[in-house]
Amino acid sequence: MVLPTFSRSSPSALSLRTALARFRQAQLEEGKVKERRPFLASECSELPKAEKWRRQIISEISKKVAQIQNAGLGEFRIRDLNDEINKLLREKGHWEVRIKELGGPDYARVGPRMLDHEGKEVPGNRGYKYFGAARDLPGVRELFEKEPAPALRKTRAELMKEVDAEYYGYRDEDDGVLLPLEAQYEKQVVMEAVQKWKTDKDSRLSGGKQQEEEEEEENIYVVHNDEESQEDQEGEEGGVTFIAHVPVPSQKEVEEALVRRKKMELLQRYASETLQAQSQEARTLLGL
Repeated sequence: MVLPTFSRSSPSALSLRTALARFRQAQLEEGKVKERRPFLASECSELPKAEKWRRQIISEISKKVAQIQNAGLGEFRIRDLNDEINKLLREKGHWEVRIKELGGPDYARVGPRMLDHEGKEVPGNRGYKYFGAARDLPGVRELFEKEPAPALRKTRAELMKEVDAEYYGYRDEDDGVLLPLEAQYEKQVVMEAVQKWKTDKDSRLSGGKQQEEEEEEENIYVVHNDEESQEDQEGEEGGVTFIAHVPVPSQKEVEEALVRRKKMELLQRYASETLQAQSQEARTLLGL
């Protein structure tokens, strides 16, 4: 069977195209044929249709978010779904801008953001989000692991607030543990000291050495008489005699000499020439 052919300019072709256009329009009115969403939001000039396309995009995002929760889809399928969801989210943003331009509500400010909040955004990745099982993919899990924040250094004022009696150790005995331990250790130390003293005493007694408990301090100012200084002192090797030919001053004479010397130093340092002359005359008259 051979079909008839019509040229574009023939009346039959024009009537056929008109009939097809009327048939498609009738189907669109009845809802049998779905109208395709415009590729660009700027191509839509009707506010109701822009609202419809936005709702359609939200529905598609919801379906894909539900699908990506299944970790058994495989790594490649999960990555593709995550890319498609991010693409739809960007497209939804374009339609919301177009709706605002056509006089509609500003969904970016007042609209719900449940779909946006279901994904986690990597810091510094310009809004790309990961949904569902995509967060546990190799190489993605490490992006969300945050390093522990460094410990903040306390200021001097904050440190001083914690300084109290317990800081200086005045409340160490309040716990009831330290005092018994100290008493036990003190008893042990005393017993060791007594035992050591008894051992030393026994060793001294056995050796025949007795140590004096009190030693008298030697007086360096002891005055010896001339007769005592002239006594014969015999050495170990032979009878060598030592005689003191210079008189040894007594302790009182040494003290008086030190006082006179101190007075002279003070007069030379603080007294005037007149006072020094008068002092010299007085010493001359007194025969000092």
